[in-house]
Amino acid sequence: MFNRNRCLRQVAAIASISALLAGCGILSSDSSDEEGPIVVGTTSAPSTLDPAASWDSSWELFRNIYQTLLSYPAGASVPEPDAAEKCEFADASNTVYRCELREGLKFSNGGTLDAQAVKYSIDRIRDIKVDGGPVGLLGSLDRVQALGENEIVFHLNKPDATFPFVLATPAMSIVDPDSYPADKLREDGKVVGSGPYNLASYQDGEKAELVRNDSYDGYAEVKNDAVTIRYFQESAKMVGALREHELDVAFRGLAADDILDLQTHEAQKTFQVVESVSTSISYLVFNPKDPWAAKPAVRKAIAQVLDRPAIAHKVYKDTVEPLYSMVPKGLTGHTTGFFDDYGQPSTSKARQILSEAGITEPVPLEFWYTTDRYGSETKVEFEEIKKQLDASGLFEITLKSRPWKDYVKGYQDGEYPVFGRGWSPDFPDADNFIAPFVGDQNALGTPYPAPEITGELLPRSRQESDRAAVEKEFEEAQKILLEDARLLPLWQGRQYVAANNDISGAERALDPSTIMTMGSLYRKTSW
Repeated sequence: MFNRNRCLRQVAAIASISALLAGCGILSSDSSDEEGPIVVGTTSAPSTLDPAASWDSSWELFRNIYQTLLSYPAGASVPEPDAAEKCEFADASNTVYRCELREGLKFSNGGTLDAQAVKYSIDRIRDIKVDGGPVGLLGSLDRVQALGENEIVFHLNKPDATFPFVLATPAMSIVDPDSYPADKLREDGKVVGSGPYNLASYQDGEKAELVRNDSYDGYAEVKNDAVTIRYFQESAKMVGALREHELDVAFRGLAADDILDLQTHEAQKTFQVVESVSTSISYLVFNPKDPWAAKPAVRKAIAQVLDRPAIAHKVYKDTVEPLYSMVPKGLTGHTTGFFDDYGQPSTSKARQILSEAGITEPVPLEFWYTTDRYGSETKVEFEEIKKQLDASGLFEITLKSRPWKDYVKGYQDGEYPVFGRGWSPDFPDADNFIAPFVGDQNALGTPYPAPEITGELLPRSRQESDRAAVEKEFEEAQKILLEDARLLPLWQGRQYVAANNDISGAERALDPSTIMTMGSLYRKTSW
């Protein structure tokens, strides 16, 4: 609490005007942590603490406690050096990528972060080869070469202009070779990294306590001393904690009703809601191992019945918008293929699709969703999907759900006929909305052979450094996805961050992959 009388008494005693101004709080400061750590709430708890295992929202924590060669400073749309001093392609064909490390980098345990540590970190991802893990991002990598202490060379098996984007993902976090086994995951719940923060303590599914890493040497400017991340399963409980000032910031998983409530004039006296464009998407996945979901006619009939605008309006109160291609608006390659082919929802057209395939009885299908990853509205969304499909008389839908960790294992084991997924991009390029979902090793753990995409279109697009010049390749790839209808886009989100009015930096905290960089947050200096 500011004490004006006390500050005025200091005037006679302090000769330095600059000291006086600072003591009274007139000079602003980027960091004021007198009230303890900044407390952030989210509904996305990590599924693992080991980067070699994760191709999911665990990256949110990784970005803050580990370091990558490249990353995204605030406002950047292309990756820039972090642990690296500089990186560049060493040839005209985009097949040799060279990085030079910063001098004197250290891990949180005092170990040396050198070229061998980088090579070790990337190699173990490929050696451990976790199902549904980040090994799928390294399809173009042939080998990693460490030259001396500070030089790393990546030799690619084909041209890949997106490789710098891959290196900037938290999946490529650099780990200490002495602390992480080469042939298996680390499972003791501890972390050795070199990022902006050290992980002081971690309670699975509950909270992560971060403290500033004073040895960090990278691009990030850390404006606070400590952050506590609390994990929630429901938006209502998270927003309740925000209103009770148990949280300073809430993001990811905010329900539409809570967003609208926090945007009211009365709420704005206490809270701010930062809205930003997002390329995060929601979609359905059809499992070809299931006898019904394997039928193209069934998938296309569902595409014909689904009413995306109704989902966006009734469930999400227009805080999301309907999506008709896997590549979202705002990226080169976005189309409206599912609208162009199917138009408005139509039961009669869907019935015709099924009847032409000899299907005349209602199709029984299980639809699965996760209870604790994408927010409390996921359940309502799937109830709306079931309502729409059941009302057509063409389907008999059963809904089932699991917590995220069990849910992931289930879809990777091929248990679900149809299941829902959300996707926040690894990097802001159309490639990342197609490549992760096709091929034998993909982020879904469900093999999707698509030889024209994986063997022709993606390789051709990756030869082009100018990412705006590959629109044709991505449009052709999406025509194949549209014809197969194994992936069904539902909606594209917006990103919302709610914070107490005494918090600054929320508007700059999200990188292009909508990952929150906690170092951007700080308390406003009191007057």
